[in-house]
This record gives sequence, structure tokens and C-alpha cells, in this order.
Amino acid sequence: MIRLAVISGKGGTGKTMITAALAQLLPGSLVLADCDVDAANLELLLNPKLIRTEPFMGMKSAVIDPAICIGCGECESHCRFNAIYPEGNTYRVSPLHCEGCAVCDYICPVQAVSMQPRQTGEVKYSQTERGHLVHAELVPGAGNSGLLVHAVKKMAIEQDRDCDLFLIDGPPGTGCPLISTISGVDAVLIVTEPSVSGLHDLKRVVAVCRQFRPRILVATNRFDLDKSLTESIRQWCAEENIPVVGEIPFDAVVIDSVRQGIPVTRADDSPAAQAIQILKNNLEQELKYYNNQR
Repeated sequence: MIRLAVISGKGGTGKTMITAALAQLLPGSLVLADCDVDAANLELLLNPKLIRTEPFMGMKSAVIDPAICIGCGECESHCRFNAIYPEGNTYRVSPLHCEGCAVCDYICPVQAVSMQPRQTGEVKYSQTERGHLVHAELVPGAGNSGLLVHAVKKMAIEQDRDCDLFLIDGPPGTGCPLISTISGVDAVLIVTEPSVSGLHDLKRVVAVCRQFRPRILVATNRFDLDKSLTESIRQWCAEENIPVVGEIPFDAVVIDSVRQGIPVTRADDSPAAQAIQILKNNLEQELKYYNNQR
């Protein structure tokens, strides 16, 4: 199984649109994962049928037993996250604000505080036309999205380890969710755009990826909106020995396809779809070469 993550240095570059299109075009058996768990929307373009869900338990949260609490207020005074508040003669913990540091548990003189598991999301296993999709939903305001990404990848690999390709829609940025996404992958396709922030964040995400040593590839979306910046992307990638495997033009059909909830590759006469077909061909050759070198 080759593991390919489609990522971006910033949001809004068209990463999910390209992932959905590649899922339709790439040959062989696929298992898909949406690791952009803070805003998972690959399912909006693949129309999956849900098979099952599993709870995701994040870090533990403090719970105060009102039958034991003596109302001394030590927990509230030591909580740096303002997660504890008085309620009558006792105290309560706001799960939304609790960071699980356990200071209140340590400081409580009567052991009224305990650290309890807390469900902060769920992992979903679904069926699409191109294979199984593992995706997730994080409770609004909950942390631990890097751990949830790990849970999504783990389920996909355990359930479909015999597939030819593991295709991942990764998160934007360079934080913990991205690091969890690219850990253990063979290649990353970074989707960028011809803007000052696009080039800046491309450089940042490449620097992070190089710590994990995957094969790094780049595709520029809406490349014709600023050809001078597109040329800057080409030059920088050439200097860094990073192949630019695709350049996709701005195309109103992309917007229409997203509104309809279908991959843009369903529209064969679309300039974007034709460019993604070229991207797919180049990507396929890169993956074949990588597979032969392993």
C-alpha cells in the first residue's frame, strides 16, 4: 500500500476538491481518509454511505463529586483555565474549558475531584464508489485533533490494509493535525495557489514535511490568476528539487461541482478537469517510480 497525503500550507487552496477528483481518477483499489478533522468535508463531494461510527475519547476531564466537595474553593483558585465555577455550596467543572491538567485533582484536600474520560468526537466508517472512507467529527471547541487524526488513519489501515493506495485529505497549516497526517506517509502532494501567502505557506509546510522524509510533490491551483507568482512557485520548487506535477486553471465549473456535491472530474469538458487528468497522470508516474525504488 502506498500512502499519499494531499495537504496545503493554507486553507482555501482547493485541496479537498483535488483529493475528491484524484479519488475518481487514480487506478487500483483505494481506501480514503479525511484527516482535516476540524473541518472534514471530503464526504460532501463523495456522497458516502455510513456503515458505522465509533466514539473518540479525548484527554480526560476533571469531574467534581458534589457529595464529597466541601466548597473550599481551592480548585477554582488554582485553575488557570477558569474552568471551575461555584454552584450552590459546591463547585462544577466546565468541560468546554477544562484542559485536563489535573491540578484541581492534585490540590483538592478531600479528593472530591477525579479525572474522567470524555468523548470529544466520533470516527466514521463509510462506503463510497471508490472504496471505504474513514472520516471524523470533532466536538466544537474540543482539542486533541492530532489524536483524532491518528485514530482515523489507524482505522483506515486496519480495515483496508490490502488496498493499493491510501489516499488522505489532510489539514491545512503546519500544526499537530498536519504532523499526525504526514507521519508514516510515502508521499505528499502540496496544493498551493499563486498568492503571496500561498508561496510563503508552501515554504513553511515543505520545511515541516522534510522532517518526515516523504516524497514531496506540488500542484498549483488557479495558476492563471497571477502568472508572475506562479512562475515564482515554479522557480522556488526547481531550486528545491520539488516536482510541480500539476497546474490547474481557474474554472467556474469547479464552483458548480462543489455546489452540486460531485467531483469536478465528472465534467469532462472542464479545463480544470482536464488539468487534473494531467496531474493524475504525472502523479501516477511519480508513485510508480517511488514504488519501484522501495
